Amino acid sequence: PLTPESQSSSPKPKSKMAGLNPNSKSSTNAKLSANANLISWLETASNGEVYLSDASGWGEAPHPMAISTDTVDELTNESSGRGLLARRSINMEEVLLTIPLKLCITKQSALDCFTSQAVNNGLPLLDSTINEYMAIACQLIHENFVLGQKESFYGPYLGVLPLVDEVNPTFTWSDEDLAALDGSPVVAATKSMQMKLQREYDDLLGGKGKLCDLYPDYFPREHFTYKNWVWAFTMLFSRAIRLRNLKNGEALALVPYADLINHSPYSQAYLDAREKGDWLFKTGTEEVVLYADRSYRKMEQIYISYGPKSNADLLLLYGFALERNPFNSVDVTVSIKSLLGSVTQSENANNDDSDSTSTSTSTFTDPLAEEKMNFLRRAGRDTTVDFPCYADRYPTEMLEYLRLMMMTPEDTRGRPLSDFDYTRTISAANEAQVFSSVVAAVKKQLSLYPTTEEQDAAIIKDRGMFRLLSYNQRMAVRHRRNEKRLLKRTVAALERQIRSRGLDGENLDRAEGSTLGVVLPGEKDTVKQRTPLEDRFDRMGLPIDLR
Repeated sequence: PLTPESQSSSPKPKSKMAGLNPNSKSSTNAKLSANANLISWLETASNGEVYLSDASGWGEAPHPMAISTDTVDELTNESSGRGLLARRSINMEEVLLTIPLKLCITKQSALDCFTSQAVNNGLPLLDSTINEYMAIACQLIHENFVLGQKESFYGPYLGVLPLVDEVNPTFTWSDEDLAALDGSPVVAATKSMQMKLQREYDDLLGGKGKLCDLYPDYFPREHFTYKNWVWAFTMLFSRAIRLRNLKNGEALALVPYADLINHSPYSQAYLDAREKGDWLFKTGTEEVVLYADRSYRKMEQIYISYGPKSNADLLLLYGFALERNPFNSVDVTVSIKSLLGSVTQSENANNDDSDSTSTSTSTFTDPLAEEKMNFLRRAGRDTTVDFPCYADRYPTEMLEYLRLMMMTPEDTRGRPLSDFDYTRTISAANEAQVFSSVVAAVKKQLSLYPTTEEQDAAIIKDRGMFRLLSYNQRMAVRHRRNEKRLLKRTVAALERQIRSRGLDGENLDRAEGSTLGVVLPGEKDTVKQRTPLEDRFDRMGLPIDLR
């Protein structure tokens, strides 16, 4: 639903609206039946509060959307699972759906699910401070595996949930598939996620003296397995929605039907909660609501935004990556070692004709090393920090961090590091070192990939061979290629800035103790040099802008 559901190893061109034909054969019939069961359950369980029919009712307009059992990414031709389509033309700001909160799976529903008068003095078996994800994961396992879809109240909703290998987040990938992402920061994030899930399963359920031992009738080991735990988190990460406007604060929720809507980074529509009723009378109950962020034509797919997520986030949690993602970024690691100011640098020696990587180690004693470490500790910063680099920008926080790291006695002239404003250019020489270090860090990240961007592009271009790869492998090749393209653009942009700001020269000026900062060519539109009076006011704690 929110992620690819049907992923054959050899994708064939598909109809944009595949799965809407009720006369189609094979597995589509089962999906159509599951869709119908979900709609019937929502309308019945809500006591008529949910109306999803395509016909008018008493005081009800026809529901504007329909479920497609199989939608397709138009750029990659990969299946993106179920989705919701416009039954008719839809106007901007039109209400697309409302789902009562009582039909959603939340932490509160999980606490209620595991409450029995027969044990624990009638208190919930789950601690009230339990993490929302873990609480809902326990309820999902209980509903789907202990009760089963025929007995569970949520059975019709569970019936439209995909299998793990239909979602395919990277934390469920095999080692062989994950190897196709070698060099990408996604690999480390994936392994960290796998260890975290195992650790949390052991600490809550599977470990000695945990819930499976304490309450075996409620948490039977044959159902509360690690495999089912991974299934539950696959559903949660790819479908759960954070509702921020609830009366009692925000909450994580699985919202039946609403979570069939697919993601677009260009959508400005978000699911949220509101109190049911009109401006004059409120019922006191709450519901999840979605408004159209734009107009839709008939049969056009409806989209929402899962938030400004990079492809690494999407691949890790949702099992897909986008060819055109304005929020795509690659984490670049910037580090300073604390051992006597010793710094070791590894630099990429890649060029168009060679795949070689050389590592050079230089060790020197930074006289400001201890003061820099203390400054970082006071600021709550680590000595190793990951910063996201985007196709057209990089975070100013990275520049601020590196300006501190590149300070020398020629910049400070005895002044404490805390006297300087790192949101501004300290000196030409300092800024040159900052930009050069970012270029080196990005090139180092590029050197970690075993293949080049050109080699990946050739794999994708050979459509016959590319189709022979599994879905995961195709996603991996596309993702690592896009990461390399982004990093190369970052290097090119940084090198242009080095030249345009005159930072490629020799004998560049140092701050010489001045805390006023400097303005380099190209900065005049956005940066103003601080005057001595402003600097004095700032150190006295007085407002700089006296207006």
